[in-house]
Amino acid sequence: MENVSFVYLLIYRMKENMKLVKCIWLILAGIIISSCSTNLFEITSPAGKLKVMVEPAEEDVYGAVTFSVYYKGEPVLSKTELGLATDVQKFCGDLKLKSVSGVTQVVDDYEMITGKRSHCVNDASERVYSFENKKGEVLDITFRVYDDGVAFKYAINTTAGKEYVIDEYTAYNVLQGVKRWMQQYDPGYEKFFPLSTDGTLAGRPEVNLWGYPGLVELCDSVFVLITEANIRRGHCGSFLSNGNDRDRYQVSLADKKQVAEGIWVSPWRVLIIGTLSDIVESTLVTDVSDPSKVENTEWINSGMVSWIYWAHNHGSKDYQKVKEYIDLAVEMNWPYDLIDWEWDEMGNGGTLEDAVKYALGKGIKPLLWYNSSTNWIGPGPLYRLNKKENREKEYAWLNNMGIAGIKVDFFSGDSVSTMNYYLDLLEDAVKYKLMINFHGATIPRGWQRTYPHMMSVEGVYGAEWYNNAPILTNRAAEHNATLPFTRNVVGPMDYTPGTFSNSQHPHITSYAHELALPVIFESALQHMPDRPSVYYSLPAPVKKLLSELPTAWDDTKLLGGYPGKEVIIARRKGEVWYIGGVNGTNEASTLHVPLDKIPVSGKKISLFKDGVDDNHFTIEENIPLTDEKNDLVIECLPRGGFAAVIK
Repeated sequence: MENVSFVYLLIYRMKENMKLVKCIWLILAGIIISSCSTNLFEITSPAGKLKVMVEPAEEDVYGAVTFSVYYKGEPVLSKTELGLATDVQKFCGDLKLKSVSGVTQVVDDYEMITGKRSHCVNDASERVYSFENKKGEVLDITFRVYDDGVAFKYAINTTAGKEYVIDEYTAYNVLQGVKRWMQQYDPGYEKFFPLSTDGTLAGRPEVNLWGYPGLVELCDSVFVLITEANIRRGHCGSFLSNGNDRDRYQVSLADKKQVAEGIWVSPWRVLIIGTLSDIVESTLVTDVSDPSKVENTEWINSGMVSWIYWAHNHGSKDYQKVKEYIDLAVEMNWPYDLIDWEWDEMGNGGTLEDAVKYALGKGIKPLLWYNSSTNWIGPGPLYRLNKKENREKEYAWLNNMGIAGIKVDFFSGDSVSTMNYYLDLLEDAVKYKLMINFHGATIPRGWQRTYPHMMSVEGVYGAEWYNNAPILTNRAAEHNATLPFTRNVVGPMDYTPGTFSNSQHPHITSYAHELALPVIFESALQHMPDRPSVYYSLPAPVKKLLSELPTAWDDTKLLGGYPGKEVIIARRKGEVWYIGGVNGTNEASTLHVPLDKIPVSGKKISLFKDGVDDNHFTIEENIPLTDEKNDLVIECLPRGGFAAVIK
């Protein structure tokens, strides 16, 4: 601006010398063009918190394209590489900038039936960059820059009528020594998120594939969560590979058979960036996903579920045991009961139809388990949902019988065919008003907004694994203190929390730790897995808390924590706040709980803390709160925790 003012001053004083004026205007034009040229490569978030700098090759030169991200003016993610290839076209290393759109503001305001926040509002700055390769083929890259992250996607126009998207060259560069929490890629997403600073898995140097989401501490207290969103029909999922360079994570497609015809657009690549609070509280995955396709949603209702599998494994074969869990749902005021695998073999005094009739007569809505019949052709029922005509027939039968929803298990990965199958199941379920929980499945990628009857997804190493292997026993506390910063950020997580007793392998987390988990972990259907006798024996205030606990939230706040160490999360339903906190370490710990994010004046708090040992609570009820500083100090046992209610 100083240069521009100087030029105007010269013009004013020498306005009669037209030749000089002409020269000065040429100088001014050069300054303005130079300034605009710089601005062409910048996209700044609405409040200025984040900035993306797109970095193409020099003007009229073919080369690589990258972008860098700045957080509050400081570089935090540098030289992310961009590119895509089909079996006909390749866009990598030989791209030249063709055009740049103006900056448009994208404002979205929508309601969620489930999730961490019922009313979501977001605002982004968007710009589209068009590049061409040496053959004149065009790649469009759309960037959206929010105050809590960056999203970008690719678009191509096929030249051969039908092409296959075979490779993506997006690659995120992480500085050597930087902390990262990533899980080894597994089609069921059932692995831990161990801390690493060198991009390897301890004891497994050959592992170089990593599933979403991946958390990286870019610099002191500034993080990025890497994932993807808005998988549509015809898309496959992707994961990250760092086999060539441990600090360079390239997007790898799970399927080389993505068909591109006409205009093909990729899913969004999503980078949630900021403090841990920004990460945990973000709704960016649903912000960039398609709006709801379901008009009438009155039949979609979240809630707690009694669940037979954890304690009995094959329990749904036994009508008498099934009745016990229906009775548990009645006693605990939970709206649902899940009848798990092998219900088609039910005996000992009754059939499935008898169990459903019994549940409905008690005011409990039954849910049923299905095998997807795409991966492990093990327990049944089998092959009832794969073909559309069979699926519609089954859905109609379920609807007529009074079934509220289904849990579909054992999917086969992130291929195009599997993603399309998820969508088939979801889209056909709308007509028959069936809620869906995907188990043994991929992670959420925004479908909870587009298809709000998708209530939960497993995609997590959860409490079910106490049945399968001894490894969870010693790692559960640390794992539980990592999941809120990683897996659960991107969507509902069917961890099945609240295992107070032991299954095949013991748990050594405290009762208060377990009580905190249904608050800390978000899932619209929260399956409670323990034995009826265990819930009946809990102290009356604990039973009351579990009977009243919501499973869909109006707001969510991170009050404190660090991955693997501790986490404290507050969630609001109406005017009531629920807080859960866990100690992820094997040492006694003091949790400091700030309440400045919660309006507490005139309210009371009830606390459920560790007792004299792992299997007991210390309960303090209805403690008055004031406008004055009310920060809590909670003493936790090793692997302990607490829950609190403010109302």
